[in-house]
Amino acid sequence: MKRLIFEAEHEQFRDSVVKFMQTEVGAHAERWRAEGMVPRELYLKAGAQGLLCTWADEKYGGAGIDDFRFEQIIIEENMRHGDVGFYINLHNDLVAPYIAKLGTDEQKDRLMPGIVSGEKILAVAMTEPSTGSDLAGMRTSAIDKGDHWLLNGAKTYISNGLLADVVVVAARTDPNSRHGLGLFLVERGMEGFERGRKLAKMGLKAQDTAELFFNDVKVPKANVLGDPASGFRYLAQFLAQERLVAAIGFLATAQTAFDLTLDYVKERRAFGKPIGAFQNTRFKMAEMRAQLDMAQTYVDQCVLLLNAGELAAEDASAAKLLTSELEGRVMDECVQFHGGAGYMDEYRISRMYTDARVSRIFAGTSEIMKEIIGRSLGLDERKLN
Repeated sequence: MKRLIFEAEHEQFRDSVVKFMQTEVGAHAERWRAEGMVPRELYLKAGAQGLLCTWADEKYGGAGIDDFRFEQIIIEENMRHGDVGFYINLHNDLVAPYIAKLGTDEQKDRLMPGIVSGEKILAVAMTEPSTGSDLAGMRTSAIDKGDHWLLNGAKTYISNGLLADVVVVAARTDPNSRHGLGLFLVERGMEGFERGRKLAKMGLKAQDTAELFFNDVKVPKANVLGDPASGFRYLAQFLAQERLVAAIGFLATAQTAFDLTLDYVKERRAFGKPIGAFQNTRFKMAEMRAQLDMAQTYVDQCVLLLNAGELAAEDASAAKLLTSELEGRVMDECVQFHGGAGYMDEYRISRMYTDARVSRIFAGTSEIMKEIIGRSLGLDERKLN
C-alpha cells in the first residue's frame, strides 16, 4: 500500500540514507557480526553525514528538524540496507532525548556537540540482573553526599555497553519510595565505573551488549538529569517514543523479510514449478502483505501523533505489541518458505529470524504491553478491587 505521510524532501533524504547504509554499514556487516560490535568510526561517519540526532539544535551541529519522519527513515533504512546491530536508533531517539529535554544548558553545551558528531556514543542503563521490566524494583542506589552523588549497583543487558562514552543510569535515590529514582550521567573514565563481559546473544551479533558495574562512583551534581527524585516519571515519559522507535524497526525488518521471501518463492522450484505458484504460498504471502500494510498504517499514524505531541502510552504500547508479534510470525513463515536454506546462516533470513526473537522482550515484553493497554481501558485491578 502507498504510504501517505512522506513528502518530497523526506524521499530525497531517504535516498541519501539508503546510500549510506548500503556502503558504510551493510557492506561491512558480516565482519562486524563476527567481531561482535560495530566500530566507533561508524558513528563518526554517521555524524558527518548528518544522520545523528537530526532534531538537535543547529548550535550543537544538528539540523534542527523537529519532524520525527526523518528519524523514522533512518531507522527503516538501517534495517533494510544496514544492520540491525548498528544501534543508531538507541543513540538518536532513545538516549539523546533525555539529555536534550532534561539536561541543563551546561550539560547540553558540554555533551550535545559530541553526541551529534558521533564522538560521544550513548547508552541507557535501566535493567538489572534481578528486576527485568520492573523499574520500581531497582536496587542500584545513589546517595546524596552534598557535593556529589555516590552511585553503587549493577546493570545488565546494556546495549552499546562497551562502546558508550556517556550512560544515562537510573538509580534509587529514595529507599523508602518505589518510585524514588534519579537519572545520572556516567561518563567514560569515571573512577569506579567498570564494564563487564560482552554478553553472547542469540542474535543482534554486531550490537555489543554488556554488564555495567558502579562501585562508589562519585557522580558530580552537574551530571544529574532533572529532579533526582523524578526519574521514574521521566522514564515513563520517554517510554512511548522508545516503543514507537522499536515498532518502526520491527516492521521494517518484517517488510524486508517479506521482500526477500517474495523474490525467493518466485525462483525456488518444487515439483516442476516455482513454490510461489502453489496456493498455500499465495495465501500465506497475501495474508502477510495485508497484515504488514495494516501495521504500517498504524505505525505511520503514531509517528504523526508523536510529531503533534499527542502520542499516548497505550498507543505506543499497541504499536510495539502488534509489530513485534507480527515480526515474529513473518520471520517464521519466511524461514519456512526458504526450506533448508532458511536454516543456513549464509542466508540473510536465517540471521533475521534469530535477530527478531528479542523484539517481544526488550522495550517492555508483550505481556507488559498488554497490561498497559488493558489498564488504559479501566481494567486495573488496583482500582477495580
